[in-house]
Amino acid sequence: MIIHPTYFPSIVNYAAMIQAKQVLFETMDFFEKQTYRNRMYIHSANGKQKLSVQVKHTHTDGKQIYKDVLVSNDYDWQKLHWRSLETAYRTSPYFEFYEDDLYPIFHKKFKFLIDLNIKTIETLNNLLEVDFQYNKTGEFMSEYKKMADFRHLKNAKKKLQIEDELPIYTQMFNDRFDFMPNLSVLDLLFMEGPNAISYLEEIKLDKLAL
Repeated sequence: MIIHPTYFPSIVNYAAMIQAKQVLFETMDFFEKQTYRNRMYIHSANGKQKLSVQVKHTHTDGKQIYKDVLVSNDYDWQKLHWRSLETAYRTSPYFEFYEDDLYPIFHKKFKFLIDLNIKTIETLNNLLEVDFQYNKTGEFMSEYKKMADFRHLKNAKKKLQIEDELPIYTQMFNDRFDFMPNLSVLDLLFMEGPNAISYLEEIKLDKLAL
């Protein structure tokens, strides 16, 4: 399958990766705004919260190849993201079990967005004890005939039909809000711990690929 490596992927995005035998990361298309490539959503006390990675826009025409997009470290967005996670999940069942492994990501300065995103995925793999083989694209191709295409999952603005079918798990602040599907997989991890892998493996993705 082919998919974009995104920032602490959404539940559906990550489920697609761990259910695949081999993964091809799309790195050669044009970077677009308002995608999961530089944002994730968590469950805060105020509802759904967006956490965005600051990036540098180095081309006047706005066209940058994904693999070349630079992270902007002029603003300490990492500190904000870590504090937001602590505030939202400090009292969750499993935050304390994973925080030591996640903490370094929010305190290391990454040059390229692609490296940051792949690091978040590799860290999740280690925490959930899953393994899949991946490669990166060397050129952009609009169509792949012999593999499932999940690149559309990068779109953070379009609701997926499958979101209404995702099983409900207990979330923080569920006394104030209805269930929020397809947040960052961190939400599932902090609430379900090792059981998160079973949840991810049971998601039916057969009708989701292009």
